[in-house]
Parts: sequence; structure tokens; C-alpha cells
Amino acid sequence: MRFYEKKYPDQDELVVVQVVSIEEMGAYVKLLEYDNIEGMILLSELSRRRIRSVQKLIRVGRNEVVMVMRLDPDKGYIDLSKRRVSAEEVVKCEEQFEKGKTVNSILSQVAKKVNVDVEELYEKIAWPLHRQYGHSYEAFKVSISEPEVFSSLSISPEILADLKSTIARRLTPKPVKVRADVEVKCFAYSGIEAIRKALKAGESESTEEIKISIRLVAPPLYVMTTTSTEKVIAMDVMEKAVKRIGEVIEQEGGDITIKMAPKIVSESEDAELKALMDKFGAANIQGAGDDDSEDSLDD
Repeated sequence: MRFYEKKYPDQDELVVVQVVSIEEMGAYVKLLEYDNIEGMILLSELSRRRIRSVQKLIRVGRNEVVMVMRLDPDKGYIDLSKRRVSAEEVVKCEEQFEKGKTVNSILSQVAKKVNVDVEELYEKIAWPLHRQYGHSYEAFKVSISEPEVFSSLSISPEILADLKSTIARRLTPKPVKVRADVEVKCFAYSGIEAIRKALKAGESESTEEIKISIRLVAPPLYVMTTTSTEKVIAMDVMEKAVKRIGEVIEQEGGDITIKMAPKIVSESEDAELKALMDKFGAANIQGAGDDDSEDSLDD
């Protein structure tokens, strides 16, 4: 299936291809966004440097971002270049390709469910939205909160309902848990109060959307967590919180050791933490002389 309304790419366009075979003249490839039509990366267009080993530059089965140099649909050839593509262009083209793959997956699921040809859905849904929004993927994302995006499309209620439900399932942001583990110690006179002050300072870095929770695992280990659909922002807030705790505890004559820097944790890692906290238990936590810290820093 081709991702775009036009049947062939334009000259100088960047496309994603998969290497099919390597011959004396160059590498034969298929253009993944254009219904797997055949093209060739000429040997001289593989690299700007002297080629010592073709296998180190390109391999059968691997995807590559290349530029369209020349094409003649009537004669059936598309000449491509790998060496004319910059690293920045590779990133942008791969992002575009991933969007196209997502749209294709969504439409394929809907087509199978309502028993229609996927190309028909491209003609009625993807390509019109692509013209309007720059990419149908962007329209799909907007539709989660603005369903009127589809008001101009001529599709049946059944297809529309399946399309909306599939998009919601695939594109609605899923919340992630961000966690950091820190050891906070202070043997100065202020002791426990200094630790409490530092942890409160860390919690104060919370925002209206990103709330940080700090719990005691076992002295001096504390776990910091937050859950959000905005993982980049959540990571940034957590990093600021860890830094703030360090600044305050050092001012009080204590120190911080980062046992695990802020990271997105999986369900299994979360389960491991719970098991660890269960292992130490309430008795160990209260024996540390900071019994309020396990659940809250407010008291």
C-alpha cells in the first residue's frame, strides 16, 4: 500500500527503502511508502567516502533513508542516493515514516473489521486529511479531542465509529511512571528535620499537572515518583526535584546519593519496588525514627 496519494515520489524527495539485493551496479530496494515499487541505490551514491566494503554501508533487509535522484515511471527506473542525505534529514524522514506506518496500521485494522479494501479508506480518509493537515497522522491526533475533524469525509457511520475507536486506542497518550531513588543523610544536629526539609523542597518542585510523591523505603533510601502522560515534562520536573533536594540537604550539612536517576519505569520495576518496601516493612521504617515519612511529608 502506498502512504500518499501520488503514485511516485518527486525528484529530491527523501524516502524510506528496504534493501532487497546487492549487485555490481548497486543495491536494489523497494520503496516502502510507495507500494514497494523498485528502485536502485547506485554504488557511487552509497557514501561520500571511499567504499572499502559495501556490506558495512548497506545490508539486505535493512531500511535506509535515501534521496530520489532521477525517476522515469514509463521506463520503470528510480535512481536513489544514500550519500546525499544528512543525519538530520534521516531523523526527520524516519519520523515521517513512523507516522505513515501508524496511519497504515490504523486503516488496515478498520478495513479488516468493516470488510472493505484498505485503499478505499486511504482515498476516503487518509489522503483528504493529508491535504488538509499536512499529514493524516496529525489529523488523527487532533480528532481525539476534536472529532469534527472527520465532518468533511464521506464515510459510513460504521466506518467512522470504528475509525474513532481505533484511533483512541492507538493514539491516546498513556500515562507513564517516572521514578528516582535517592539516599539522603544528615548527621548534623538538625538530623531528621534537615532531611524532612530537603524532601519537602523536592516535593515543592511539583506543578499542577506533575505531582511528586516521596516515600521512605528504608533509611536512608527514599523513592520519588510521579505519573503523567507528558513524559518529557515529568522527567524534567523530577530532575529538578532531585537537584533541589541535593542543594537543601548540603546546605544543612548532609549529603545525597542518587541510587537511580530519574527514569521511566515499567510495571515489573514498580512491582520490584513494592516487594522491596514490603520486605523492610513498617517495623523497620518506624525504627528509623522517621515514621511519618513513609506516607507523607506534610506532618
